[in-house]
Amino acid sequence: MPVSPELAAALAPTGTLRASINVGNPILARLDGNGRAAGVSVDLAIQFAKRLGLALELKVFPSAGESVAAVSAGEADFGFFAIDPERAQQIAFTEAYVLIEGSYLVKEASPLMSNDQVDATGTRVVVGKGSAYDLYLSRSLANATVERCPTSPGVVDQFLASGADVAAGVRQQLMFDAQRHPGLRLLPGRFMVIQQAMGVPRKAGAAAIAELRAFVETAKAQGWVLEALNRHGISGATVAPLQPA
Repeated sequence: MPVSPELAAALAPTGTLRASINVGNPILARLDGNGRAAGVSVDLAIQFAKRLGLALELKVFPSAGESVAAVSAGEADFGFFAIDPERAQQIAFTEAYVLIEGSYLVKEASPLMSNDQVDATGTRVVVGKGSAYDLYLSRSLANATVERCPTSPGVVDQFLASGADVAAGVRQQLMFDAQRHPGLRLLPGRFMVIQQAMGVPRKAGAAAIAELRAFVETAKAQGWVLEALNRHGISGATVAPLQPA
């Protein structure tokens, strides 16, 4: 059933529901062979628009930072982001729908053997600008230096070209890059778990936020998130637990 005109206006003030899609995180979305956005985020955006009875427009961005900025500025109506307290100043998040791991990649000859060795004076860590890893590591690393790449898929190339010590990012992306570049290895374990959620501008109001949160719980409960992960061949990401009713 279409939502009330009031709720539709809160969620889609232009009359078309505009989804901010970040193709810089391959677990969430990517550009297909025709240059169109595809992936878990796109599938969920389509389902959300159907739930509301609204037309959907995809706003595609190459990085998380640009995707977040579009929603914060009102250039898109909702998006798919890692939960972060800095972003939460402008964006109201749902509970997580997917959990993914953040990992470190180093050269084979690196003396670094564990995650806790990374935060040392003189260590240079390359991250995607504005990504969840950038925000988290900028707060948590007291001694290492954070260096930013314009987009997350370019992190390993910049890491190699610049002679930095560590590349940080989505574990699956780093594993793929390690296959492209011999002589690299992942450090064991993870330095963070990313809670991937959906979000709307806080100014959208309580009813809009509640509707989006209800959709996410439905998407998990109905198996839509798991189906999307399987359909797009995503491994290493898990569906987040349902929240108590």
